[in-house]
This record gives sequence, C-alpha cells and structure tokens, in this order.
Amino acid sequence: MPLCEHTEHGNKQEELETCVCLQGCDLIGITETWWDSSYDWSVGTEGYRLFRKDRQGRQGGGVTLYINDQLECMELHLGMEEEPTESLWVRIKGRAGAGDIIVGVCYRPPDQGDQADEALYRQIGAASCSQALVLMGDFNHPDICWRDNAAERKQSRKFLECVDDKFLLQVTEQPMRRGAMLDCILTNK
Repeated sequence: MPLCEHTEHGNKQEELETCVCLQGCDLIGITETWWDSSYDWSVGTEGYRLFRKDRQGRQGGGVTLYINDQLECMELHLGMEEEPTESLWVRIKGRAGAGDIIVGVCYRPPDQGDQADEALYRQIGAASCSQALVLMGDFNHPDICWRDNAAERKQSRKFLECVDDKFLLQVTEQPMRRGAMLDCILTNK
C-alpha cells in the first residue's frame, strides 16, 4: 500500500526512523530535503541505502530516496547531468523471473519553468520504458482534478498529458496539504 505523508521542514531524522520502524517500507522518497554539502547523512537510516540529489545554486529543494538494503539497486542517469530537474532515478533488480523496477522521486518547484518541465517529461519518458515504474514526488500542480483528469493551468495540463501518454496511474488517495494533491505516487502497474 502506498504511503504518502507530508511533514513540515526541519530536522526529521528521528521522525523518519520511527516511521520506517513502524511501517517497514522498502522505498522512502523525500522531497524538499533542503540538504547541501554540509549535511552528511550518508550513513542514512539503518537497513537502507541512501541516494540523494541536492539542489544546486540556491537554498531549498532537493530529493532523497532510501531503498531497503535487501534490494539490489543502482542509480540511473537519464540525461540528468545537463537537465535542470530535481529528480532522482534508481533501478531495482527484479526477483527471479520478474522484471526490474525503476523508481523515481521528484520535486517540482511551484515556479518551475517550461524548460525544466520538458526535461522532466523526457526523463519520465525514458523511465517509462521499464516494465514497472514508480514515480513519487511533489509535483506542485494544485489545480489538477485527478478524478476528472483535468486542470486549469497550461503547465498542469501538459503534466497530465505526459502522465496519460506514458500510461501512468496516480494512486495517492488523500490530499496532503490544504486539500490539494501535490504529493503523488504514479505507476504503470
């Protein structure tokens, strides 16, 4: 069952460890980490491998993915070095007879421009070639009505078009903040 939870900024390491202990999740995606090189969380959470991408050039943002140590995984680079996105992609090796899973975590700032959106859509396109894709994150499209697959703003409609074109399904059931579904989990399974 997907778990999507919103907490306010601040040092949440203890809260994260408690949640992990209680929930027993294999994957944990975090957006808006606000980490930079001064944060050495490479030790991460016991039993998990840490992947992170910090925002470059200004404060805020950033994404992190914790993956259970029992899962064989590797970070993917979907043209991200030159792309202005806050996203991170990891391939998890499937168990015997099962295909691999690509997991992504993304933070889309509310003021993100069209160039960064298009770069994100290219990454989603590359990742969606996998048999199984799970993409989680804060996409900051508060005007999207997922029930009707509709949106007021052009950027939100383009995001919906990308989701539809890649046959992704939004599986988060409850809004996280002020009634808006900003934090989503998308999958092609």
